[in-house]
Amino acid sequence: MTFSDLVYAGLGVGALLAAVLPRVVFSRPFSMPMVFLAAGVAVQLLPLPVPVIDPLGDRPWVEHVTEVCVIVSLMGAGLAINRPPGLRSWAGPWRLLGITMPLTVVVTAVLAWALLDWPPAVALLLGAVLAPTDPVLAAEVRVGEPTDAEEDEDEVRLTLTSEAGLNDGLAFPFVLAAVALAAAAGTGWSAEWIGGWVATDALGRVAIGVAAGMVVGRLLGWMFFRARASALRLSEHMEGFVALGATFLSYGVTELLHGYGFLAVFVAACTLRAAERSHGYHKVLHEFTEQIERLLTALLLFVLGGYVAGGGLAALTWEAAVVAVLLVVAVRPLTGRLALIGSAAGPRERLVVAVFGLRGIGSLYYLAYALGLDDFGGLGRELWAAVAFTVLLSVVVHGVTATPVISRLDRMRGRTGPLDQPP
Repeated sequence: MTFSDLVYAGLGVGALLAAVLPRVVFSRPFSMPMVFLAAGVAVQLLPLPVPVIDPLGDRPWVEHVTEVCVIVSLMGAGLAINRPPGLRSWAGPWRLLGITMPLTVVVTAVLAWALLDWPPAVALLLGAVLAPTDPVLAAEVRVGEPTDAEEDEDEVRLTLTSEAGLNDGLAFPFVLAAVALAAAAGTGWSAEWIGGWVATDALGRVAIGVAAGMVVGRLLGWMFFRARASALRLSEHMEGFVALGATFLSYGVTELLHGYGFLAVFVAACTLRAAERSHGYHKVLHEFTEQIERLLTALLLFVLGGYVAGGGLAALTWEAAVVAVLLVVAVRPLTGRLALIGSAAGPRERLVVAVFGLRGIGSLYYLAYALGLDDFGGLGRELWAAVAFTVLLSVVVHGVTATPVISRLDRMRGRTGPLDQPP
């Protein structure tokens, strides 16, 4: 028996579990990500020659696998949302993006600076990489498959899914702000970088991402549904793997133009969906992306579990653990509630949206990406320990609570209509 034999067997078991577990854990107070995290921990503790992934030594590998997982999930999220984007129809996501996200970055950075005594650039990086939310890790809080009816989506699932689709791209300016600060001031503080950052990273690259996503989405929408040549009207052939082509094309073109590819993928998916909103081909594309996303997520969480069991949290201090706990149980809920004051959602719905800001694969990607640009004072292992612990905490806390909370919310909504009474 060789190690490669074990790998093949493990991959086979993992793929089967990724297909079976969502149905097994449905309506139960735990989630598929929790199972794969626990499996990674358990396998690492067995007397087997299982290597531990070092996110610093294996940084390029970690960066690119998490990158693919994020962009595939963004395509799936954009295709699944039935409600067209608009200032009023997406009021909840806009509030979370404009208020909750920057406040989360700032408050988390201040906590890291005050409790950990980290340099400003490192503290800002921690706040930036922990800003994106990821409902992939709790399927109960995201929208389901595409349907014909916009009213199929409740406010909680729509808000959390669309927020995650957009903030996975809009976290980039904050990450690059930390990189710029580190380059300009090292372990100190400087404001010289802010002007260039605002013009290029905060405005220019966002505009390119949105524009490129819309152009690619429109072109693909024309090709899939309206092209004269039958060979180009891919909607008639119902092949799901085309979703990967749309994902990689929108991402790659935008990155070549120096825009934010994550943002472009989600915008392209929403634009493609708008091209023929009720067509059944969207369901085919979404199902394919969901399957790929599930496999990649299972792999990454298994690896994360092994990393934790193999000593990945050795560099975690109690101060960093406190920052993680405060982010999950206080910072996100409070900033989320603040952003949603006066929104159309009922009080209970606002509370659930504020609480379920999961941290996940996007945070792992952003940290690997940033550490490829700067070593941030040699605090890479401390950063990885803090981020891994936060993701672990979020997966467990939100994974346990998502099913009972969302199920109760659904029962109350079905019984009383909109949740407009105080909790």
